Amino acid sequence: MKSLRELYRIGCGPSSSHTMGPRAAAQRYLQEHPNAKAFRVTLYGSLAATGKGHLTDWAITQVLGEERTEIVWRADIVSPFHPNGMKFEALERAGIFEDAWTVFSVGGGALAEAGHNELDTPEVFPHDMLSDIQMWCRERGRNYWEYVEAHEGPEIWDFLAEVWQTMRAAVERGLQHEGVLPGVLHLRRKAPDYFIKANNFGPSLQTRGLVFAYALAVSEENAGGGTIVTAPTCGSSGVLPAVLYHLEKSRHFSERRMLHALATAGLIGNVAKTRASISGAEAGCQAEVGVACAMAAGAASYLFGGSLSVIEYSAEMGLEHHLGMTCDPVCGLVQIPCIERNAHAAARALDANIYSTFAGGHHRVTYDKCVDVMLQTGRDLPYLYRETSKGGLAKAGAASMSVG
Repeated sequence: MKSLRELYRIGCGPSSSHTMGPRAAAQRYLQEHPNAKAFRVTLYGSLAATGKGHLTDWAITQVLGEERTEIVWRADIVSPFHPNGMKFEALERAGIFEDAWTVFSVGGGALAEAGHNELDTPEVFPHDMLSDIQMWCRERGRNYWEYVEAHEGPEIWDFLAEVWQTMRAAVERGLQHEGVLPGVLHLRRKAPDYFIKANNFGPSLQTRGLVFAYALAVSEENAGGGTIVTAPTCGSSGVLPAVLYHLEKSRHFSERRMLHALATAGLIGNVAKTRASISGAEAGCQAEVGVACAMAAGAASYLFGGSLSVIEYSAEMGLEHHLGMTCDPVCGLVQIPCIERNAHAAARALDANIYSTFAGGHHRVTYDKCVDVMLQTGRDLPYLYRETSKGGLAKAGAASMSVG
């Protein structure tokens, strides 16, 4: 598996696969063609279907230059390798576009060429199944975070400290940031109101309300193009920070323990990314919000002293109960239903921790098996329900707007 540095990426929203990935691809292509007179970029599949709502064209032209970049939209062409395809071409000589480079944004901001894994990134972890990692830990009396340290080196903690600071800052900005999100939906930010209302309730409802507020805060920052951390994606970036921020505030865990929780969550997300997918365009929202819920559930179980088995069961439950979730953003924006899904997944992650604790970690379906099922389920989903904005809630939402 790749480093956690490839999973947790600090950047601006609204989409890791539709904004961060294409921007990175454009930067890479520009380095190879710094003197090109013009560029032509063809977007395929999901990148073309929802690219305008996700600001894909803006992300690319901000790098290559608006005045010399032509964007071609081909939603009708879908590569069997991945739905998020794009082809870059440069005009080096008069009238001739050449040196075509086809690359795919495969989720979480990562890039890949057909038939290959992520570009130019080394393998860090020798295992890609949580069961094998669990066995490694048991044989040595270690925890999941110690497995991360053993293979990433102690310098990983400086990186995770930056990740945690960025997550925390996104929550706190979002709680103060009022107004309307960009885009045709004119969706009002809710996090500040939820935060205020939550503090007026008793302890039980207050806890749930605060978790909602924290998740909304980060998700709304992402939708507004703010700085967030992919966990594992931009569209699901509110789940893990909400759970961690709430537990840090309410249980006063040390920063060191919070970083260990981030490492634990990172392993859980990395397994899903490596063995299956974290791309909504490839496997639906189960691959984004579902994996985020698994990461947050596992992190919560670690913080509360859960065993290796309890942590694994929490993660499995977080993913299992999102199986089959479609990716159907209204108008191609990372707003409806994405933002609310982050809030509910954060609450569900805390429930998964409690449930697995009562069960003592005993269960039948492993996290690894659930990841395999998630990938197969995603492949079985009709293409309309994998980030095309042509089916499900996206279709219903667009219809209601046209009627209104």
